[in-house]
Amino acid sequence: MGLHLPDAIRLHATERGASTALTCQGRTVAYSALNSRSNRIARAFLADSAAGSRIGFLARTRNEAGEILVGAAKAGLVTVPLNWRLSAAELTVVAQDAELTVLLTEPEFRAAADVVCAALPGLRLIVIGPSEQPDVPAYETWLAAHPDDDPGRGTAADADEVFLQIYTSGTTGVPKGVLLTHGNFYADTTELEEYLWEPGSVAFNALPMFHIGGLGWLRVALTAGATSLMFPDFAPEAAASAIEREGVTHAFLVPSVLHMLTELPGIEKRDFSRLTLITYGSAPITPALLRRSISLFACHFMGKYGLTEGGGTVTQLPPEDHEPDGPQQHLLTSVGRPRRGVDVVVADPETGRPVRTGIVGEIRIRSRHNTPGYWNRPEETAALYDSEGLLCTGDGGYLDADGYLFLADRIKDMIVSGGENVYPTEIESVLAEHPAVSEVAVVGLPDEVWGEAVTAFVVPRPGADRPTERELIDFTRDRIASYKKPRGVHFVDALPRNPNGKVLKRELRTATH
Repeated sequence: MGLHLPDAIRLHATERGASTALTCQGRTVAYSALNSRSNRIARAFLADSAAGSRIGFLARTRNEAGEILVGAAKAGLVTVPLNWRLSAAELTVVAQDAELTVLLTEPEFRAAADVVCAALPGLRLIVIGPSEQPDVPAYETWLAAHPDDDPGRGTAADADEVFLQIYTSGTTGVPKGVLLTHGNFYADTTELEEYLWEPGSVAFNALPMFHIGGLGWLRVALTAGATSLMFPDFAPEAAASAIEREGVTHAFLVPSVLHMLTELPGIEKRDFSRLTLITYGSAPITPALLRRSISLFACHFMGKYGLTEGGGTVTQLPPEDHEPDGPQQHLLTSVGRPRRGVDVVVADPETGRPVRTGIVGEIRIRSRHNTPGYWNRPEETAALYDSEGLLCTGDGGYLDADGYLFLADRIKDMIVSGGENVYPTEIESVLAEHPAVSEVAVVGLPDEVWGEAVTAFVVPRPGADRPTERELIDFTRDRIASYKKPRGVHFVDALPRNPNGKVLKRELRTATH
């Protein structure tokens, strides 16, 4: 039996109170302090917000993320982590949809936060750092003004209570708030054992806190009583030094980060002897990169496949299935088998009927981790589940005879670039506004660093001056987040279409090979 996150912090404060829970840039928070500080945060939130209210968090990966997540849960509130890579206009849309009552941010994102606050009268702003405005309190001042008695929420009795709302775009590019309950998100004993935690384990977390990957990794490390080394600004050299210097034992690294680390000059001379397990996922990984990583880090590896709507991990490839040169090396292209308590069905996306072994279909899942739905989106929530109660992932794949899942082309057109979800229609809509663009289609092409590279195929407008690749990429700069910008533009005479007029994106993906 596992523990819900607030109860885990309460337990660790009693049993290992002096042990470090969070550390970031030289500042540490012990489990006893995390328990006390999260109690104060809960009381501070309740002074401004009613139970069930939404609390926005706009900051990088830092200690406060853990404090706020636990504190809001103890107060019976819902944390809404905001993607700091979005533009101020995009953030405002999310904040309005979530109906935020409090927004916590750091100075780096203060300008965007001010834009959001201007659009939401009455939104309470808290700055993680110094503040010279009387009506905008600094985080530590705000925290210290409240008692540290525990409101007591976030226990097993609150398993069905929503405490997390993570925004993910749909195929239309419109943000949707995925609701997750304590029951969706808690780590059971089996899951904790799979990670090979030991006393003194240190978990490296450079994943953004607006992703299910970063939040899930923080959640499992804190539940296990490990130290979470929070890394707010990833750079390969600094990350490698931190892993070596801090004696990191566990890490969750997306494939693009693994690539950067394996290509770092002199990386083979580093001392990574304390590393026990590297978990990877959030984007496609090539077997070549996986082999290089296994050879370099010489530790256990565990692959993950999942999605926000599924509460994180759906399937996993355990350490014993990572054989770079053994008889099972073909499994390096697999995302493993369903985790305990998860049923995976590969179905015909049209009929919903299960397909035969080895046949590609839509991946559908049944699990206690599945979201109860989208915030204020009843129609899209209904469409998320089929008539059998299976969550429709929109991802394509097939199962082999041994139950291993292999991903294929996605049913949806979503692109996963550097661990970020990018939706083609959003970029297409922006590029179509350029006066020299007649038609445009956006796809993801394989990329060793980013997993997939956002790539645009453009039909120039007859009679207009032909745009350059750089001109079109620059055109998107102030209109969408930086990571959504195309990394390449190909000019074509026409887009391939089927008899019904639908663009054949599969042909575009193969046209450059």
